[in-house]
Amino acid sequence: MKLELWSARSGRVFALALCFLAVCVVFSPQPAHAIPSFAEQTDQPCSSCHFGSFGPALKPMGRLFKLNGYVWDSGEASAPKVSALLQGYLTHTEKGQDGGAAPHFASNNNPSIEQASLFYGGKILDHLGAFAQATYDGVGRRFAWDNVDIRYADTAAIGGVNAVMGVSLNNNPTVQDLWNSTPAWGTPFSSSSLAPAPAAAPVIAGGFAQQVGGASMYAMWDDWLYTEVGVYRTLSDRTQTTLGVSPMGESRINGVAPYWRVAAQHQFGMHYVSVGTFGLSANVFPGQDRSAGTDRDTDFGLDATYDYLGDDDNSWSVYGSIIDEHQSLDASSLLSGTNGSNTLRMANLTGAYTYLQTYTFSVGYFDIWGSRDVGLYGADSLNGSPKSNGFNLEADYTPFGKDDSPYGHHINLRLGLQYTDYLNFNGSRSNYDGSGRNASDNNTVAAFAWFMF
Repeated sequence: MKLELWSARSGRVFALALCFLAVCVVFSPQPAHAIPSFAEQTDQPCSSCHFGSFGPALKPMGRLFKLNGYVWDSGEASAPKVSALLQGYLTHTEKGQDGGAAPHFASNNNPSIEQASLFYGGKILDHLGAFAQATYDGVGRRFAWDNVDIRYADTAAIGGVNAVMGVSLNNNPTVQDLWNSTPAWGTPFSSSSLAPAPAAAPVIAGGFAQQVGGASMYAMWDDWLYTEVGVYRTLSDRTQTTLGVSPMGESRINGVAPYWRVAAQHQFGMHYVSVGTFGLSANVFPGQDRSAGTDRDTDFGLDATYDYLGDDDNSWSVYGSIIDEHQSLDASSLLSGTNGSNTLRMANLTGAYTYLQTYTFSVGYFDIWGSRDVGLYGADSLNGSPKSNGFNLEADYTPFGKDDSPYGHHINLRLGLQYTDYLNFNGSRSNYDGSGRNASDNNTVAAFAWFMF
């Protein structure tokens, strides 16, 4: 059956099913396997699955745990619990932002509770598990569902080839991915929402996050070749509003948007490498306006990961990706005078070193560039260019999350300092907005603390 024949009725049924599962997983008591964290479920410290003893940077063991549906456990029963994450920031930009960094905040030097989250991560049934998160946004001052990935997985042998095969229901393209080189869990792993951010990004890099319901089928063949295909559909305005998401002004997918992922991995000695491709193609109504037809955004990405797994004292990781987006803007060109077609590209490269699974230092370079289009980018860029690039530097300290940590698996803490340096911002190095603001005025120092219990 052609994707276009997926009716509005079946789309609503799918959306309701995904919402029901997410709400049940996060808020409802489960059998004895429903435990507050992956660490308690597996009876393993955070450092077994994550570099730096704190997510989301996954080690090979963490990727396997996710691939197999979050269901591995220690065999011991545990009482049902909901875990929590509190994330606070202190944000300083080189120059204050006129009118305030956000409603209810000053122009500069803002403390904030970025998010307070409830989440469940782990086994539901023998082959069914989930990562589900609901978050209070302390800047936007509202509660909404966050990243959700509910999956069923099992092993099989097909034609002499061993495979782990599964199905994922999720609400953000790439949130189900096993690697930290794709957008949903890519570097930097967090940033202050009170800091200025580039206006342009490919749609696969968060453009549909929490606005869609998606279903995909995946397989890992002989532990080296990963394949996945799926589709995404925009949830109704009513469903999004019920889940705390504002649909105002969003671009809606017409029908469904196909998603694909292929990656190859190999570990030799202490070295791990992966290379892959991923993508999404969506016909969208810009700003929910159906009067002029649709635009089409097609994203094609390449990514790679390298890990050095020598010992617990020293580990290295490198994450790289580039996304090429082709925009066919038939509707937008009629509605708002954009170009008829554009290209937009985004590249990221990050290297990280972790010492004693406690201290992590990372350096990253990012670049966004593409066609000049005053009709599309002119509200943020005087010359209509999406060009933004620069560097991210970060130092993290995680005192817990190891075998010998106090309080076992019950709490974890990460303290960090992040610096973002812009070479260009929204099209230019200087006076990018026509009001005298320069790219370097957006350079940001952010101190943060994540507390999990």
